[in-house]
Amino acid sequence: MLGWALTFAVLAIVAGFLGFMSLAGLAATVAKVLFVVFLVLLVASFVIRAVRGQSVL
Repeated sequence: MLGWALTFAVLAIVAGFLGFMSLAGLAATVAKVLFVVFLVLLVASFVIRAVRGQSVL
């Protein structure tokens, strides 16, 4: 999922550089949403593993 967020972030940068502002805005928004979802799932995974007594790293 982090890979998708990075892909959309690069797409937003390239689209902004080429002048496609609406596409750049949409890609940036998707990248932000995917990054937040990734972070939430990462934290949830750490918490679940810690509660089970497993190593979080």
